Amino acid sequence: MGNEDLLKLKIDKSKVVSRPRKRKKIIYATAAVILIILLASLSARGVFTPSVQVQVATIAQFYPSQAFTVLNTSGYVVAQRKSALASKVTGRLIWLGVEEGSMIKKDQVVARLENQDVSAAKDQAAANVNVARFNLDQARAELRDATLSFNRNKELLGRGVVAQQAYDDAVARYDKAVAAVAGAEAALKANTAALEGAAALLEYTLIRAPFDAVVLTKDADVGDIVTPLGAAANAKASVVSIADMSSLEVEADVSESNLSQVRLDQPCEIQLDALPDQRFRGEIHMIVPTADRSKATVMVKVRFIDKNSRILPEMSAKVAFLSRLVKAEEEKPRTALNQTALINRKDRKTVFLVKGNRVVVTPVTLGRPMGDMVEALEGVKVGDKVVLNPSNKLRDGSKIKIEEK
Repeated sequence: MGNEDLLKLKIDKSKVVSRPRKRKKIIYATAAVILIILLASLSARGVFTPSVQVQVATIAQFYPSQAFTVLNTSGYVVAQRKSALASKVTGRLIWLGVEEGSMIKKDQVVARLENQDVSAAKDQAAANVNVARFNLDQARAELRDATLSFNRNKELLGRGVVAQQAYDDAVARYDKAVAAVAGAEAALKANTAALEGAAALLEYTLIRAPFDAVVLTKDADVGDIVTPLGAAANAKASVVSIADMSSLEVEADVSESNLSQVRLDQPCEIQLDALPDQRFRGEIHMIVPTADRSKATVMVKVRFIDKNSRILPEMSAKVAFLSRLVKAEEEKPRTALNQTALINRKDRKTVFLVKGNRVVVTPVTLGRPMGDMVEALEGVKVGDKVVLNPSNKLRDGSKIKIEEK
């Protein structure tokens, strides 16, 4: 590259136009104003304000009955009438007509065992009864004939027409006929009893429901050997287990020290863990007259006033013993708000509703007071969190830090 080319690469400073200082000042001033506005906005939003430490409470459902509950305890739903259906005889299961959850009626046949031999024995006993009945009819006919002959010979003997021997033969024939009738009647009774026994044995092979119930478990399948002796090898002691759902009660343990707070027919409210959003009316049906020494408790049985198909045996339950009956308007749950969360603002009741790590001033509409709680009609819902005992430092949008309990 020559000198001429190098000269061409030089910058001609005379052609560079310098930026006026005035324009730089405007840019700096604009940036300062934007920064000030941004800082003021962040400050107004509490970015530079330290978090206020608060206590919070969750809005929950409140049942009015909680205000007059004298004692709470827990227990389980138990069927007071239940049965494991089995047979009195040993046999192979050849038919099963139910499954878990089946509704059955009293005396309904739910299963049948192999019974060909028993059925044949019953037929034989029935035939023997017929034979005994025919023999009795024949003996009675013979007795009628012997009676006529006896009376006739007795009359003729009195007239001296027949010999004594003829009369004696008539008497002997009559006595035999009487004995034959008695024997035939006894035979008929014996055969009838044998028929009843055979019918009973046949009935034992039919497994019936002793009461209206629901099948809880199926304990045997077709082909299994069912026997009264459950310990027998490869044999089942029962076919199905059933329970009368109308007999369901909650069995709960009450401490001996709290026993004075419960009484027969006392109103109760039952809550099932499986149905947490529903309360069931109940009353004390029985206080079992014995104590559990190991737990120092007494069992109390609480029956359901309102039946419900969703209530099942062995469900866990909580029982609230009440001081009075629940009124109709007190059966539905209400949204409960702790009264210490309320503040007055412009003649309205408001709360600091927690939204993330900040609070929002929220007006609420209140209903009836319930102890240290009050019914919240509008403004908050179940599950919301509100600040308890709010301090004067709190403002709408303030940053908070929740105290750890």
